Amino acid sequence: MQTSELPDLAHTHARPTHWLATAAAMAGVIALAGLAQPDAATATDPAAGAAAARSATAPAPDAATAAYPLNCAGIPTATPRTATGDLDGDGLPETVAAAHCRAGSGTPPQGLYVLTHAKGDTKGARVVATLVDPADALTVGGLAIRDGVVTATLLGYSSTDVPRCCPDKRETVEWRWSGGTFLRATATDR
Repeated sequence: MQTSELPDLAHTHARPTHWLATAAAMAGVIALAGLAQPDAATATDPAAGAAAARSATAPAPDAATAAYPLNCAGIPTATPRTATGDLDGDGLPETVAAAHCRAGSGTPPQGLYVLTHAKGDTKGARVVATLVDPADALTVGGLAIRDGVVTATLLGYSSTDVPRCCPDKRETVEWRWSGGTFLRATATDR
């Protein structure tokens, strides 16, 4: 039998530059693997996951479709401020709306209302709670929902001598759903 001699191949002899190149390539792979780590594992309640899925697909109630308990004598209503979020933990968003009669001038008092979807209708909205009654002669200066808590800046008047254009009282309040009702607290009471 004849044996043939194999040629001397350059890549079969390891040199220091080959080892350095291999080490650099491995360091790059390890660095990239470190950046591509999965998120930390968390345990979730299956019901909470289903609620989150419903919340992601369900639109918040449209404040323009609600019938507010305002006596506007035929004048349309306005909703200058709205905020949306899940207030009762059911996974579906609610809308909080500041509403007033559309006045030609001045600063009409506002009501602050919690809206949910009308029964059997995902497009219409219905008022389910009143947080601020228009009879309180307040205006909502700011409105937000975060982590199920409604926060509003309420503007008012210290006396009837203060012009209705220029509120001189300011209070930041919060409402949290608890025990089937909205509990009110000043923002500093946290």
